[in-house]
Amino acid sequence: MAETKKNPTGGMHDCTNLALRKASRTITQMYDQALAPCGLKITQFPILVTAARQGPLPVARMAEELVMDRTTLSRNLKPLVRESWVEMIPGKDQRERLIKITDQGKEVLDAALPLWRQAQTDVHTALGDTVWQRLMNDLNKVTESAPI
Repeated sequence: MAETKKNPTGGMHDCTNLALRKASRTITQMYDQALAPCGLKITQFPILVTAARQGPLPVARMAEELVMDRTTLSRNLKPLVRESWVEMIPGKDQRERLIKITDQGKEVLDAALPLWRQAQTDVHTALGDTVWQRLMNDLNKVTESAPI
């Protein structure tokens, strides 16, 4: 009987997490390049958008909205606070801190939106309509059905 060799990578080429992270890093680099002229990273962009759309939000609520843990959100907030694009203001009680976009943050967001739209168009064009739509549907399904 022939001996079968085990895959030394333990099937890493089929790892869902690895494939998603590689794709995510690729797309992240593309968006970061697009947003570079306004000094914003794509990891910071949704924070500004959410703060602008929903008004001052508690950190926990923002983290929930963006499906990220509070530690990651706090790390991504630091440069935004340092640049005065967002500020942390007191909430209803002294323990609560709210994230609020500043006027400077609104200006940066206004400058970033056309750059982000162009990056969106570039991704859509590169993938084609069918693949892009299927990808968006599949990613939404993953987010909605993940057992977390």
